[in-house]
Order: sequence, then structure tokens, then C-alpha cells
Amino acid sequence: MEYRQLGRTSLKVSKICLGTMTWGEQNSEIEAHSQMDLAVERGINFFDAAEMYPVPPKPETQGLTESYIGSWLAKTGQRDKIVLATKVASTGMAHIRPDSNLKAEQIIDAVEKSLKRLQTDYIDLYQLHWPSRRTNFFGQLGYKVPVESSSDVAIEETLTACAELVKQGKVRHIGVSNETPWGVSEYLRYAREMGLPRIDSIQNPYNFLNRTFEIGLAEFSHRESVGLLAYSPLAMGVLTGKYRHGAKPEGARLTLFTRFQRYTSELAHTTAEKYLALAEKHQLSPAQMALAYVNDRPFVTSNIIGATTLEQLAENIASADLRLSEDLIKEIESIHMRQPNPCP
Repeated sequence: MEYRQLGRTSLKVSKICLGTMTWGEQNSEIEAHSQMDLAVERGINFFDAAEMYPVPPKPETQGLTESYIGSWLAKTGQRDKIVLATKVASTGMAHIRPDSNLKAEQIIDAVEKSLKRLQTDYIDLYQLHWPSRRTNFFGQLGYKVPVESSSDVAIEETLTACAELVKQGKVRHIGVSNETPWGVSEYLRYAREMGLPRIDSIQNPYNFLNRTFEIGLAEFSHRESVGLLAYSPLAMGVLTGKYRHGAKPEGARLTLFTRFQRYTSELAHTTAEKYLALAEKHQLSPAQMALAYVNDRPFVTSNIIGATTLEQLAENIASADLRLSEDLIKEIESIHMRQPNPCP
């Protein structure tokens, strides 16, 4: 397993990160522990969670994912071997906190509850799950001048609260998620001008069907050492081929939860078919081909994989050893040029 520097920190994280959002919904605590055991055995030292997990979010299960990680850490005593990342939810999560947002008091409350569930006294990477302002994220395009809202929170207030948590030792480093180029620029500006902590990562979607990160954010990753933690590298499983030709596998996420629409359009499946056929042509696992491409993009710090079975997890982790040929990458780029970003 290759390990990469997280931003400008002293931390080294595995280029494959273990995603956890199914734990507590599609996976039991025992299954979550088995996944963590296998991940560590295969060299993964980086786990990513969130206070709102599992997904889909609901009051009855909220926080279970962090609790499962906490019970595993308590059982194994491996806290010092794991780089642990989690996230604070922003607007629209009233079942977590009334009028949830990224105000200082809410961030502080969220950290305390996450620490308790995780059974640890510090979080290595604390991420702001999505902006606390009206802007484009979760697939929104066509930016429109927003109407000011009382729920909007200034980035300065959010980052100042994070600075206090770093000072207290409860959080080591800060990251953002589902952010825009303007947002990243502002976080860096406040860090520079006010002596606040720099953000060291950005967790956004990135896969064959959604490469919008390259348009405005990849340069920030390169020039400012704000590396991408890529999520949905398999486009919610569409790039594995399991939904091919209209299939609806029992227990699969897009079979169970119709709320996930980002990768279910006709254009999504038409474009995905081109990549699936390309994997067949080169006699590769389509999942491993899609993951290997993400793994080795120069702006990616770590690729967040998720699985509901140990077999899926083992296959996904093995992508760390796959190198795509230059000719294959040219074919991938050719498909992308003909149909860029069908699922932004």
C-alpha cells in the first residue's frame, strides 16, 4: 500500500481510504468490524466517517457508524495506527441539531458527540460536510445569485471555531467537503490573513461519470496542497456493472433506496456502458479499472472506497496494485471527451 502526505500535515494516509456510510443501515456492527479488520490487514490506515452516517440519514440510525468505529477501536486498541476522519453536518439535518449549520456552538457540540461515539479524545481530520451557505453542491449546476438566508454562516466563524478545537487538541487538522473553488479560496484566505488553521483536504465526488473536480478545484489541490479525498469513485456502484442492462441486484444501494438519483439517468447508464465495455476489452475488473484511474490522479490524496461485503472490499482494495497502461488511459480520455461529466 502506498501512503501519501495529507495536505501540509505530518500525517501519511493510505491511498485507499475505508468509507463507512453503509454501517448501521446496510451493514451490522459485526460486519463493520470485519471490514475494518480486513482493511488494516491490507494496509489501510485511513477511515472516513460522518456524524450523519449511515446513509440514507434518519433519526433512528444517526451516529451508528461512528459508534461502530468506536467499539472497534476500544476492542482492538489500534487508535494510534488509524488516521480517523469524520464530518460535521451543515444545514438540513434538524434530526441531528435544530437549525443545523456551521455556527461555532454547533461545531463544538458536534465534536463532543462524535468523540464520545468514536471512543477517542481526538479526531485526526475534521471535515465540514457541505457549505453552510446557498451555493452549488450535491450535483447542482448553473450558479444563481442566492437570496441571503439566516441559516448562512460566515466561513470566518466556522474556521475560528475549528481553530479553537485544534488548540484544545480535540481536532488535529481541518478539511472541507462538497466545496466550491470560491469556498476553498476563502478558507485559505482566512487561514493566511488571520493565522487560522489551513484546510488540508477536500472531499468531493470524482469518478468516470463526474470529473467536475478537474475544472476549478484540481489546481487548488496542486498549488495549495489541498488534496482530494475522492468519494463515489464507483458512481454508487454503477461503474461495477452490477446495474448493467437494467439489473436491480437484491440488497444493492440503488435497488433499496430510490432517493439516490445522481447516477441513475439514461445518460449515466449509456456512458457507463462505454467504460464497462472498455474494461471487458482489456480483461479487467470494471470496478478495479475505475478505482485505479482515480487512485493515480496527481491531485488525489486518497480514494474513499465503500463496500457491503468483504468480497467487494477485497476487490476494491486490490485496485491499489493496478496500473493502467498509457493506451488504456488514452481510451478512457477519448470516452470522456465525447461525453464529459454526464452526472455532475
